Amino acid sequence: MPRPPSSQLTEVELQILCILWEKQAATARQIHNSLSEDRNTNYSTTVKMLSVMLGKKLVKRDETVHPQIYRPAATQQRTQQKMLKDLISKVYNGSTGSLVLQALSSQKTSPQELSEIRQLLDELEENEK
Repeated sequence: MPRPPSSQLTEVELQILCILWEKQAATARQIHNSLSEDRNTNYSTTVKMLSVMLGKKLVKRDETVHPQIYRPAATQQRTQQKMLKDLISKVYNGSTGSLVLQALSSQKTSPQELSEIRQLLDELEENEK
């Protein structure tokens, strides 16, 4: 009995989604051409990946046109939020604070990013009142 498909995105699936978020819609050939800029892959592998992604409901396919057009099933923001929730749950034991502290201490943060973080924290504190 085959195992169910993973809900986790693979590196290639994420690359394909990034291509689709940028282009909004693309044929398998266009996706393959963009993907080939970063990785050595066959066209048939790209088509197989798109088929797997269809099964996982990561992409949608318009079969009324030829060649068929692929679109992302969810926005980039929605996908990022889901991936982040999964990460917080699995790696940080559900603690958003632990994730934020780890993220801030693991890389240099620009003054502009720190300002945006402070502004967000101020807004969150204001909403708590």
